[in-house]
Amino acid sequence: MKWVDVLDIAIELCESKPEVDPRYVNFVDLHNWVVALPDFADDPQRGGEKVLEAIQQAWIDELD
Repeated sequence: MKWVDVLDIAIELCESKPEVDPRYVNFVDLHNWVVALPDFADDPQRGGEKVLEAIQQAWIDELD
């Protein structure tokens, strides 16, 4: 997975962190969780605020 795989990342986070409400996740934690995903293979420095916002929104949408 790469940063552009927003929906795939959101699904992985939804499955791996069912106890977490994504509306209250800070971007530092979100970034760390994405980089730690087993299938993630991209430059950690490329995960800026815009992509983290997109991942967070996709994660929220996935729960709805």
